[in-house]
Amino acid sequence: MIFMTIDETLATTVSGMPVAPTRGRLRPLGVGEVTLRPGFWQQRQDTNAARTLAHIEHWLEKAGWLANFGLTGNPAERRGREFADTEVYKYLEALAWEYGRTRDPGIDDRYRAIVRRVVAAQEPDGYLNTNYGRPGQAPRYSDLEWGHELYSFGYLIQAAVARARTYGPDELLDAALRAADHVCAEFGPEGRNGICGHAEIEIALVELYRLTGVRRYLDQARLFVERHGHGTLADIEFGRSYFQDDIPVRDADVFRGHAVRATYLAAGAVDVAVETGDSGLLDAVTRQWRNTVARRTYLTGGMGSRHQDEAFGDDFVLPPDRSYSETCAGVGSVLLSWRLLLAHGDPRYADLIERTLFNVIATSPGDGGDRFFYTNTLHQRTLGAEPPADVQVPRAASNLRAPWFDVSCCPTNLARTFASLAAYVATVDDDGLQIHQYTPATIRTGDHHLEIDTAYPADGLITIRIVAGPDTPWTLSLRVPDWASGATLDGLPISRGLVQLRRAFTAGQTLRLRLPVQPRLVTADERIDAVRGAAAVERGPVVYCLESVDVPPHVAFDALHLERDAVPVDADGTVLVTCRPSVNADHDWPYRPPAPSGDAEPVQVALHPYHRWARRGPSTMRVWIPLTPER
Repeated sequence: MIFMTIDETLATTVSGMPVAPTRGRLRPLGVGEVTLRPGFWQQRQDTNAARTLAHIEHWLEKAGWLANFGLTGNPAERRGREFADTEVYKYLEALAWEYGRTRDPGIDDRYRAIVRRVVAAQEPDGYLNTNYGRPGQAPRYSDLEWGHELYSFGYLIQAAVARARTYGPDELLDAALRAADHVCAEFGPEGRNGICGHAEIEIALVELYRLTGVRRYLDQARLFVERHGHGTLADIEFGRSYFQDDIPVRDADVFRGHAVRATYLAAGAVDVAVETGDSGLLDAVTRQWRNTVARRTYLTGGMGSRHQDEAFGDDFVLPPDRSYSETCAGVGSVLLSWRLLLAHGDPRYADLIERTLFNVIATSPGDGGDRFFYTNTLHQRTLGAEPPADVQVPRAASNLRAPWFDVSCCPTNLARTFASLAAYVATVDDDGLQIHQYTPATIRTGDHHLEIDTAYPADGLITIRIVAGPDTPWTLSLRVPDWASGATLDGLPISRGLVQLRRAFTAGQTLRLRLPVQPRLVTADERIDAVRGAAAVERGPVVYCLESVDVPPHVAFDALHLERDAVPVDADGTVLVTCRPSVNADHDWPYRPPAPSGDAEPVQVALHPYHRWARRGPSTMRVWIPLTPER
């Protein structure tokens, strides 16, 4: 299905879509077509606008990363890691989406002021990077494995595309076009046979093609995707799988290596496949997604179980206490699943988006929007200490949310995600409209005008009111999550997957979807050794956890066992479960024959949503709770 025709001139329509494929099963809606209303996600979106954006700009100035664009003298004055430029670009993208959402002139002023500083640093041939190529610095493209130059161009281009789709062409788009032309000249068929050690440019070039219709951008993205897996980069201590240069994209069966790099490359490959009609490439990424979700993904939707290289582990190697689950990998997972959803229309992709949003994306930022988790463990063994508000910490050093990191990719990635979040709620096709995520929202697109009201996920009732629609029959599709056995629509049982209602809806007609959000116990595939014999609690799409602050002081936190026949009970935003303390005493040798649970008195403990953990001060925490030994 082809949605639109794009010629060789710049498309000036302000759509506000983060992803705008020209073909596929579903067409996305922009931030101007879906408005979040008071509820779980609007609260976070408003915090992002009111607190996080200003916090990021403060730190970009404080850390010196913005000032890098004005340096012309001693390169030793440059601050930050080699990829520090990208945090400025992601911040600009967040401002672009926020302006598209609110039309706030203050946001526009902040955007313009930073753009002036950025574009002034661009060189005549289009090259723009504050870490390479200047007197006293390393030469351009002298370190494709670690230099992040193309990665940096990618975020520059994405910021410019976001601005064009929410405002129109401006000087940042001019700079991005010059940069893209430079990349095509340097790395095209007659140029360097190279790729970036961190995928990102692929996504950006396809979106620039979608915006402008200039074919060379798509061709260059395809070339980058196809070069992966042929030993294009030098080998490193982690192996070429770290940057997905060990196996061609078409031949791989599962995602491997650095989790952010892997999901970004896969997202770019989907974009290329969709725009070129390459079903083989699309099938390859679809296969990899399916296998990765089945074997290498945490209960929270988190991806990455290895700290040393921020990477996927082997199949079923998912230790909760070593879960890296980088926040940016969660963003990458959402970006990839969204593209696959648009291409295929399969609700499984929206299921993973929902799980990742509620249990990774919502977990990272603190309530004030000025502290963040870089990694998202599922088992915290030590209390730790909260970093001071003015301290920049190593990326994974804090087990409480930190204000800023030496590698601060996650705060800016969250900012652009929250600012554009409305675009992931619904889609349309030639036959009607599809709702994928449940949150209070207003949807206005074409002849369709709908209102969604719900307290989800706290409550499973979702009310959808048809304000206006076409006079002829059309299809409204509703996603019923895979966990939602027993869901009903207007009181009638419905199956998991998609519910499709085709009719001529009347103005004022109301539908009531009820998803069963009572708490439930889940256990893991027995091949996940690290949590064999343990269970976790979910309520709707939300994973729950046990924190030490909720355990009676006379009970050892790590000695609790969940009763095998325990039935989790709702209790005012918490879930109560019955546990039995271990009867094991301290011994000189920790290994003995298995013992029954004994006569220890059971205790009732409260579990809270995982995304709420560590918001009441330092605590130890676990998602997976050992079950009592079988008698």
